[in-house]
Amino acid sequence: MDFYVYILQSESDGSFYVGSSQNPEDRLLKHNRTHKGYTARKRPWKIVHVEKYEAKSEALTRERFIKRQKSAVFIKELISGSAG
Repeated sequence: MDFYVYILQSESDGSFYVGSSQNPEDRLLKHNRTHKGYTARKRPWKIVHVEKYEAKSEALTRERFIKRQKSAVFIKELISGSAG
């Protein structure tokens, strides 16, 4: 089973959200539904980047790495293909 790291961008303010899931499209639907939490306040969201991994541990490691960068610049470079 494949696992994915995904990056969402808020269409309301341009901010980013990084997550992991076996089904990023399904997670996007959940982020855009009415709920409480960070993503509820910044709807609607769109998927701007997806990376595929064979193991859940690889996806989680990559998700943590991206989050630890704490940088919109890093994420924009990743989306454009100029960051690793």
